Amino acid sequence: MIYENVELSGSLDISGSFQVPYGVSGSEPTSPSSGILFFNTTDEKLYVWEGSWEIVGAQTQPAKADIEYLVVAGGGAGGYNAGGGGGAGGYLSSSLASVASGSSFTITVGAGAAVNSGGRGDNGSDSSIAGATITTITSTGGGGGGGREPSEYAGAAGGSGGGSSTDSTGFGGGSGTVGQGNDGGGTTADSNPGGGGGAGAAGITSGNGGDGKQSSITGTSTYYAGGGGIGYSVAITSGGQGGGGDGINATDASAAATRAGDVNTGGGGAGGYNSSGKKNGGSGGSGVVILAYDPTKISATGGTITTRGDGFKVHTFTSSGTFTVSDPV
Repeated sequence: MIYENVELSGSLDISGSFQVPYGVSGSEPTSPSSGILFFNTTDEKLYVWEGSWEIVGAQTQPAKADIEYLVVAGGGAGGYNAGGGGGAGGYLSSSLASVASGSSFTITVGAGAAVNSGGRGDNGSDSSIAGATITTITSTGGGGGGGREPSEYAGAAGGSGGGSSTDSTGFGGGSGTVGQGNDGGGTTADSNPGGGGGAGAAGITSGNGGDGKQSSITGTSTYYAGGGGIGYSVAITSGGQGGGGDGINATDASAAATRAGDVNTGGGGAGGYNSSGKKNGGSGGSGVVILAYDPTKISATGGTITTRGDGFKVHTFTSSGTFTVSDPV
């Protein structure tokens, strides 16, 4: 039940919802009668008309603060047998405005895709921040790299796209998600595979993984979400900055498996080399979610808590959990 333009007389028992006129200072109702209520969105206080607008009783507002965030999804796996590099997990960085004490958010940290032992690599899993007071923020898992054997040559779409495998016909890299990452690298006929896309750059056609992006949310500038490299050439094997796996090449005689993307970076796994025992595509790196805020305005629990140089508290989630906001301590 909704009540509007309520006049107060004596005591008032409220059940259900209760709605009063509201607006910025200066937009109060004209010619009000005694007892009319108005919520002033400028100072966030409730007023009643008693010949003039008076604040209704003692009012307290919940503590509020903007909260910075970085959300990186899990990286994709590299493709099998001269496969393309895995795409990096999606990268999202911004802030939540005026988060109030009492808010609670479910944090999901995406897993990197498992080692790939045939065909195209799997995509990484999504990372997210979800809560009743916000629109869910979701970064998309990285796309798997294309595989040469038995098929699925093209890279998969994802946060960043996976690179293509090599074959007698050229194939394209997977598409990245707009605002989160870049496309995987393609390949020309009979050439090297393509590197996985990264948050900061596309995967290179017949080459390295794309670089990730730098974030200083923890207080230290760090790359995240680099694309996976390839494993088909001595000269071209590097993963992108930000955790992308470096590929095995002919000089890695002792290596038994292709390099994985780094954990908690969202890096893509490297594509498998085309040599016996080294054909598997590397696994993707797991994602990460990081939040930071001014502790003079709010406090919070969840994740691993550190303090950066400007005094902001930093909560790092390397696995899924809950972030709960409270009044400053």
